[in-house]
Parts: sequence; structure tokens; C-alpha cells
Amino acid sequence: MSFDQFLDVITSADLAGDYPTIRYGPPTGNLIIDLLAGLGTAFRFEDLESEVREFGGVRVQVATPETLVRMKQDTVRPRDHADPALLRERFNLRGKE
Repeated sequence: MSFDQFLDVITSADLAGDYPTIRYGPPTGNLIIDLLAGLGTAFRFEDLESEVREFGGVRVQVATPETLVRMKQDTVRPRDHADPALLRERFNLRGKE
């Protein structure tokens, strides 16, 4: 399924609930996208550092790698625990391990 096809099947119900996030990973490649409808109580959208990147000719506003590390480093979800280390390695960042 292409990203366009993936977006076509998302509904508001998919982003409702306790964890309003959808994760997409294409069949090939290693780009993983989390679509967030909410952040919980630890962060607010207006406080997140972001930058504009181009994907397939489309300019998209994304959270910076540093912001993603801050958001993931103290999470309670076990499946998120490896993400800060992976982000630090991928983007050559320093910080608490």
C-alpha cells in the first residue's frame, strides 16, 4: 500500500482513544511515520520544535530529532523504550542513555 492509499483509509475513529496515533511504515524502505491527533499531558503541539522536510516533492512539517528524543525518553510504553537510543544513533545526538 502506498502512503497515499494509506491516507485514504484513515478515519477520525482511527485517531480516537487512549493513544491517538497511527504508525505507518511502507512495504519497502525504512521511513516510519507517526500521525498524532493528540499528545497527552506531557507536551503541547505549540511547544514542539519542528522543521520542514520534503518527501516526494511535498513539504511537510515534522518534529526535530531532538524533540522526538525528548518525547520518547521517559515514556511508559515499553515499545517506545528503544526509540531514544535509535534516534540518537541515527541523528548523531548526545544525551542521556
